[in-house]
Amino acid sequence: MQISTSRLGRSLAAACLCAVVAQPALAVEVGGVKLDDTVQLASRELKLNGAGVRYKVIFKVYTIALYLPEKKTQLADILALPGPRRLEIVMLRDITSDELGQAFMQGLKRSSDQADRTRLLSQTMQFGAMFEMVPGLKKGDILTVDWLPEEGTLCKLNGKQVGETVPDLAFYNALLKIWIGAHPADTLLRAHLLGDMS
Repeated sequence: MQISTSRLGRSLAAACLCAVVAQPALAVEVGGVKLDDTVQLASRELKLNGAGVRYKVIFKVYTIALYLPEKKTQLADILALPGPRRLEIVMLRDITSDELGQAFMQGLKRSSDQADRTRLLSQTMQFGAMFEMVPGLKKGDILTVDWLPEEGTLCKLNGKQVGETVPDLAFYNALLKIWIGAHPADTLLRAHLLGDMS
């Protein structure tokens, strides 16, 4: 039985389309890390708002992605968004827990004013205690920092919860400001997280 070339071509095209539809949508590859276009968190679908690579001198340290209920390009709009949020950090090199803890604390100090730091001191101490539970992060490790309404800030390392939930939205917003605030860790990375993927 002979099948016409056009019918065969249509069949192959349909098979390819089915294969593409069956695959999870990958939005972008950043720093060699493939990031999903959407993630599910607290029964909500979050969209990839932006992503970039954090460098220290010339070395890649991690890829970071920001997921939100809807895409936003301004800090104030992001901080005002209701619903869950996610920061996903994929390590591109090994670092110690001390280095990670210091980076977070320096970032909070740089991006928050004295009044906010004083008000959030207990939450910051609670968050800092988390780093004592982790011996270090290895290349390929995935750290998620989620805001869950009604619960708080929840950290997971490779899918396993680390530390206790920190229940203050102001604290999560202070964490976000490390990367997308007025005094970010990296201005180019800030632009990428705010949706400029060029």
